[in-house]
Amino acid sequence: MFFLHNLWMVPLLPAAGAVLMLLFGRRLGKSAVNAICVGAVLAAFAWSALSVAQFVHAGEPRFHLSLFTWIGSGAGQLMVSLYGGGQAEFVVRAGMLLDPLSAVWLLFVTGVGALIHIYSTGYMAHEGGYYRFFGYLNLFMFSMLTLILADNYLLMFVGWEGVGLCSYLLIGFYFDRHSASTAANKAFITNRVGDAGVLLGSFTIFWLFGSFDFVRVTELARANAAHLMGTPILLFATLALFVGACGKSAQIPLYIWLPDAMEGPTPVSALIHAATMVTAGVYMVARSNALFVLAPKTMMVVAVVGALTAFFAATIGLVQNDIKRVLAYSTVSQLGYMFLALGVGAFTAGVFHVFTHAFFKALLFLGSGSVIHAMSGEQDMRSMGALARKIPITFRAMLVGTLAIAGIPGLAGFFSKDEILWQAWSAHNGEFRILWLLGVVTALMTSFYMFRLIYLTFFGQGRMSHEVEHHIHESPRSMTVPLIVLALCSVFAGYLGVSPSIARIVGLHGQTNRFEHFLAPVFENHAEASASGGVVKEEAPEEESTPIEYGLMLLSVAAAVAGWMSARRAYANTAQQVREPIAIAAPPVYRTLLNKYYVDEAYDYAITGRRALGSTRLGAIGAGEALWKFDARVVDGGVNGAGWLTRFTGRVSSWWDKWIIDGLGVNGPAFVVRMMSYPTKILQAGLLQWYALVMIFGLAGLLWYYLFHLAH
Repeated sequence: MFFLHNLWMVPLLPAAGAVLMLLFGRRLGKSAVNAICVGAVLAAFAWSALSVAQFVHAGEPRFHLSLFTWIGSGAGQLMVSLYGGGQAEFVVRAGMLLDPLSAVWLLFVTGVGALIHIYSTGYMAHEGGYYRFFGYLNLFMFSMLTLILADNYLLMFVGWEGVGLCSYLLIGFYFDRHSASTAANKAFITNRVGDAGVLLGSFTIFWLFGSFDFVRVTELARANAAHLMGTPILLFATLALFVGACGKSAQIPLYIWLPDAMEGPTPVSALIHAATMVTAGVYMVARSNALFVLAPKTMMVVAVVGALTAFFAATIGLVQNDIKRVLAYSTVSQLGYMFLALGVGAFTAGVFHVFTHAFFKALLFLGSGSVIHAMSGEQDMRSMGALARKIPITFRAMLVGTLAIAGIPGLAGFFSKDEILWQAWSAHNGEFRILWLLGVVTALMTSFYMFRLIYLTFFGQGRMSHEVEHHIHESPRSMTVPLIVLALCSVFAGYLGVSPSIARIVGLHGQTNRFEHFLAPVFENHAEASASGGVVKEEAPEEESTPIEYGLMLLSVAAAVAGWMSARRAYANTAQQVREPIAIAAPPVYRTLLNKYYVDEAYDYAITGRRALGSTRLGAIGAGEALWKFDARVVDGGVNGAGWLTRFTGRVSSWWDKWIIDGLGVNGPAFVVRMMSYPTKILQAGLLQWYALVMIFGLAGLLWYYLFHLAH
């Protein structure tokens, strides 16, 4: 159990690589950078695999490794009043939690991360800032692994913020390009909105349960399910967490940062914005499943937002021309599928789609990078074509990825997507079938825009310049070998989660869903918890649901094939001029989709009060300017007004103290006494001769008085 009991080494290895790059990277050659940074991630993957193997062999539901007390003393010094009465000590202990859920993320994050690091040695070979790039990648790996292995919400938030920082650094890697720095700022600011939700949700959970610990919160939630079901405080906590998930995992309305994030190098798009970081929101919701199933309204919001995001992003992807932006909107759409699954209570199906998506989406992004590498930096598919024979390895790999994401039977994407659609159909007595319909239509559009990408890039006539065409070549082995490995994973990863119905089709009678069985300890009891009002699916007997499931499966496959054939008909023989069927049939719809429903323009108007495509004022101030004026005139005005009032009352108080209190109350009586004592003061001079003189005058006066009276 050596590797399991030293699990802290997994995030420490890439952290060490990042520190070495920060301190000494400028002095190191590329070979040394590769050895340190790529070696650190490969070692982390090996350590992770051995740790998971030991964990599975141990047969325990979870492994917890306590590291140190992070916040508080544990001696009862900082007590906090809780929501339901009573008190709890505010103490946070840093530790690592390895269970089936974190094991799944741990393996594909380190595995795919290692392949992308290897790929980057070829893709970034001629770029400046080589050591800086790999230092950022290693720092990202450390942050993501911290997020995955954290045993409580606050430590998870440290990793959550870390991946946000690394996203900012890597999107803006080409910092001399204005578009890259703007995209980095957009990602950072948008994610801050979501991060506020994570903090609010985390502290609300502590207020409710008296703990940030995942295991403790889950146990308390399940033990008090009847009391907590549908309570407003739990509704607020879960909605706040979901806001954070929308920011990190690019859901409506916080999805706008991810397409612009394509300004970063292509390996960044593959690692952070397709396979790992953007799934952090899915991980947090799945990790908090015991809370979400007790908040049925939140579950409904999650499902609806996921389905709408999947459909919305897919429509935009239909007409995009930048090869990476097509994949970016595809990522947003596939993340919507994942949240649809989580929202209807199919947590295992959502996690399974995360797992399969990591392989085929990383494959597609790295394949697009290979295309861009061959095309001397060109990303517009309208300037490509006829590349299938010129870069055959890249073509075959991307074709596998496209077949997988389109849901063609036999590949990984088919198994996970079909399971999500079936769960959406059958969840909660069919109340979410409208969301199932959106999912099927999204599947059709996904197949269309992905095969549109394949046909515009690899078939038809070449539309590039002669100079670019002359330099087209296959990528080096450092880039093609990861493509091959990911292509194999995109084919076979789905067989880990074959449902019993599909197993019977291929002749595997009695086969159980091994992926679901592995994750069962994490999601146990959620069906029972939801029975009293949750949104989680209510499974029908298998013999009743199987015929319907077969029909729905055929329908989803038919949608994928229909999208494929439509794209083939429209783009397979594209000549020099690309003809868009949507633009021909409905020009206003095409313009709307091409301009992404003008959402960026709406945000720009809402924030700045200006049109995004010009500087014309619209007669109304934007939210940003309104907030600035509110801050300047109301907030600052209130502060300045309070300062003026304080100064004024200070002066009045000083005058009152000086002239009334001191003048009349203290100095006035003293002056009266002093004036009254002045005659006595004259007599009491303290001189002996003066006293003798006064005595003489006194005796003379007395003598005169008596003589005068005696004379009369």
